[in-house]
Amino acid sequence: MLKQTLLYTGKAKSVYETDSADHLILVFRDDASAFNGEKIEQLDRKGKVNNRFNAFIMEKLAEAGIETHFEKLLSPTEVLVKKLQMIPVECVMRNYAAGSLCRRLGIEEGKELVPPTFELFFKDDALGDPMVNESQAISLGWATEEQLAQMKDLTQKVNVVLKDLFAKGGMLLVDFKLEFGVFHDRIVLGDEFSPDGCRLWDKETKKKLDKDRFRQGLGGVVEAYEEVAARIGVDLSDI
Repeated sequence: MLKQTLLYTGKAKSVYETDSADHLILVFRDDASAFNGEKIEQLDRKGKVNNRFNAFIMEKLAEAGIETHFEKLLSPTEVLVKKLQMIPVECVMRNYAAGSLCRRLGIEEGKELVPPTFELFFKDDALGDPMVNESQAISLGWATEEQLAQMKDLTQKVNVVLKDLFAKGGMLLVDFKLEFGVFHDRIVLGDEFSPDGCRLWDKETKKKLDKDRFRQGLGGVVEAYEEVAARIGVDLSDI
């Protein structure tokens, strides 16, 4: 598979066309970004760690019957994926209160949410990814009612699989975001799953092991990602 024209440069990944109409190549970079790009740094090894971490998670989800865009690793920083028509709505699942939910509702961080909450956000950096509801997403043509129902169902299934996976590593899956797209009329999980897009805490100490370490200036960001990887069995020995 040949990497061709650069299509898009995101906050932490670059997207390239290939010689296949159905595939793209994603390149994981060492960039770390927070607060809609207001805070940006380069963190050594981050791209390699996230690429391998994401591949591991995508394979676990596929084993559970959840279709993803992941095809195969190409190099320490590159991955081959299906080319999706992305739906501009992020799905957020929250098992515990943290981040914007606490700020919006005045809830204490760490409160368990029973059942977990499901939220939708319009993916638009210029607007700060505002929260939206299903009616708005449908009326504005971002997704159909059927697509949104499938996205919610798949997000809940991902939650079940990954809560168990991280629990076995002594961690709480606090929350996470997912992006979906259409591939040959099927709703497929896209983008990535890494500590950049979720919150993970040590079950006993509540130590933060995710991107909040970067947001809050706690340090040890990549080291925390590597710790998470080791706890769930991701092999980083060759990177």
